[in-house]
Amino acid sequence: MHSGQLTAELKNHARRLGFELVGACAAEKPACFERFTSWLASGRAAGMDYLAEQAAAREHPQNVLESARSILMLGMSYRTVAPNPPQTEQGSVARYAWGRDYHDIIHQRLRALRRFHEQLTPSAAVRGVVDTAPLLEREFAHQAGLGWFGRNSLLINEQLGSYFFLAALLTSEKLEYDSPIQTDHCGTCQACIDACPTGAICEDRQVDARRCLSYLTIEHRGAIPDEFRQAVGTRAFGCDACQEACPWNRSRQPPKPISAEAEFFPAEGMNPLELTELFTLDDEGFRRRFRKTPLWRAKRSSILRNAALVLGNQASLRVTEPMLKALNIGIGDNDPVVQAACAWALKQCNR
Repeated sequence: MHSGQLTAELKNHARRLGFELVGACAAEKPACFERFTSWLASGRAAGMDYLAEQAAAREHPQNVLESARSILMLGMSYRTVAPNPPQTEQGSVARYAWGRDYHDIIHQRLRALRRFHEQLTPSAAVRGVVDTAPLLEREFAHQAGLGWFGRNSLLINEQLGSYFFLAALLTSEKLEYDSPIQTDHCGTCQACIDACPTGAICEDRQVDARRCLSYLTIEHRGAIPDEFRQAVGTRAFGCDACQEACPWNRSRQPPKPISAEAEFFPAEGMNPLELTELFTLDDEGFRRRFRKTPLWRAKRSSILRNAALVLGNQASLRVTEPMLKALNIGIGDNDPVVQAACAWALKQCNR
């Protein structure tokens, strides 16, 4: 099968599997690799030490698949319904985390796409990855024509905005490559920079994770620094501020496609998240509630820490008995991070 036919067959099947965005590029050293290592050296990766540990592996896709010659880059939308504003004792959850863990869903589709590829070319070496392999997905997605880099460093597509997951199918076969988008469709817009609650978006289209609420409420395991606690606002998990402000995501733009994946729609109690009841969950209860969702990544300690800060920030609205009870339960938690967050929140309630 020649490269043009193989590429067309793979793209068509990928779309049948639910990937709205599909493009191909060469499996070569990413053009942004030195920029990536410079970002690491600047300290902007904060506590994500695994990125530095895997930096050398990200220098070439052949460290993910030794015989890789091409990459089929894929995008799957997670834009579903509008977020519901949290009320007292509720917190917001980033859109991508409303439903089932996207890794499970996308890996399942990638396995089907890999099997299809192997049926077409039995001698090919093929590997599908989401975001756990050492691959600079956004760079390759850009090379494959899926979008351009916004000022907030996210990849933006004219049809889907930035509400989509990326995945990659690496293959030893030669594909027909797409052209990267050369136009910067952000122009002079700085809406994402202006909307960031902590000033985490840098002028060079990089994000300083040390200030980013998505990092602080998901990846970061210690106490959230005092200077950012009020900026957390009602965010119990993640932050969509820069995406919500982006004109390519705003509802005033032409209607964007709604995700066809039912499991990306909000599960019960996730849009928004009820906070006080979280403090009644032990480790096993937390596992049962969140094991199949992205919130599992943050672990119980971080979710309770975030919940306490949100309740503390809401104290100026209305202090309720359930809120006070939840925070006092948190004070008795064995985790010092949870205890410290609850103590801070109770001080806010007593002002």
